[in-house]
Amino acid sequence: MRTFYPFPVTDIETFKQDLLLLSSGIDHFCFLDSNNYPNYPYSTFGSFFAIDALHSISADEDCLNKLQDFQQLHDDWLFGFLSYDLKNEIEQILFSKNHDGIKNPLLHFFVPKYLVKIENNEVEIGVCSEDELQEFKLLVDGPQSTVHRKDGATIDHRSSTIDIQHRISKQEYISSVEKIKDHIQLGDIYEMNFCQEYYAEDVIINPLHVFQKLNTISKAPFTSYFKNTEHYLLCASPERFLKRQQNKLISQPIKGTRKRFADASEDQNIQQELFYDEKERSENIMIVDLVRNDLSRIALKNSVTVEELFGIYSFEQVHQMISTVTCDIYPETSFTDILKNTFPMGSMTGAPKIAAMELIEKFEETKRGLYSGAVGYITPKGNFDFNVVIRSIVYNAQTKYVSMQAGSAITIDCDAEKEYEECLVKSRAMKLALE
Repeated sequence: MRTFYPFPVTDIETFKQDLLLLSSGIDHFCFLDSNNYPNYPYSTFGSFFAIDALHSISADEDCLNKLQDFQQLHDDWLFGFLSYDLKNEIEQILFSKNHDGIKNPLLHFFVPKYLVKIENNEVEIGVCSEDELQEFKLLVDGPQSTVHRKDGATIDHRSSTIDIQHRISKQEYISSVEKIKDHIQLGDIYEMNFCQEYYAEDVIINPLHVFQKLNTISKAPFTSYFKNTEHYLLCASPERFLKRQQNKLISQPIKGTRKRFADASEDQNIQQELFYDEKERSENIMIVDLVRNDLSRIALKNSVTVEELFGIYSFEQVHQMISTVTCDIYPETSFTDILKNTFPMGSMTGAPKIAAMELIEKFEETKRGLYSGAVGYITPKGNFDFNVVIRSIVYNAQTKYVSMQAGSAITIDCDAEKEYEECLVKSRAMKLALE
């Protein structure tokens, strides 16, 4: 049984940075941070650190059954990710054959050896024995020392000059948007999230330093830094995929984006413009309806509720239109049953969902992998909270490949040039972090 102990800390921000430094010598590491974002509905934590692994699972086939068995075997906290391409197991008519420079598994979860919870300026350490508590104290006493790093590993401060490439050209993007609009005109779909990749090959980056810079630039409420051996996720997501709070599910899809302005008056005007924009509202409603439909498959009768529609929330780089959809479920509903009915999230696919995912595979050039997937945690009681992996840098240190993706919603009345510019706005913080 895991027990939580108070852990007095003088300077919490310094303590958090010290814990992040430990990741360089550890194969399994997850940091989740809300950045103390104010007023985000259903926000219930400050920061989690899951450090080192007692047990772990990676899977590329029969993923959900393996995860359910793993969850039942280890009645403990689990931290991990779900790749977008898990969709092929959930909807077996789908496939993913596009370029994949990262090569993450479809699913990866681990039981942390040390679990650090930081909330309301209080720190707790969750361990399975008092010996582990003492080990943790020794570990954090000297986070800068190589003595405390596996195999004496030290932080690699080297970096390469990064030449970021576009997987498709602007003209190819615009041409694809027009073809997608043809499918909308024919009635195949109503809306599709169309993404493009920005990438760099044969580069060495310091993932932790890049993440720290990205987090400083973005300060997002669903930030995560995830390490699985040679694979890294540096994520500044503003979006929640799904949260379970006892017998309640909460989904908060984002549709609608405007860039921030330094001038306060101009920034307020653009915020109001977003709220009243008919195109953005139409996109948001379509995805809210899709989420309502997904949740209705597992919800108690008449419990699906739109608690907020067209909420405008401001982040460091952009304003976003966010809606909140909730439902009640039976207590015995499992995490994997919920995934089978809701994953991947509608905000990253389109409507109808399966038809949109088929066209995504046709028009996109890159396998999405962890992008458009989810990162989060599951508690021993079955509660969970997962983000949407957007505004993220994914890095394979072994192959020296860096990938970022950005997308926007394509509808019948969208302007391809403006959608292309929206992708650039969304990718700006990641590119700055890599400079």
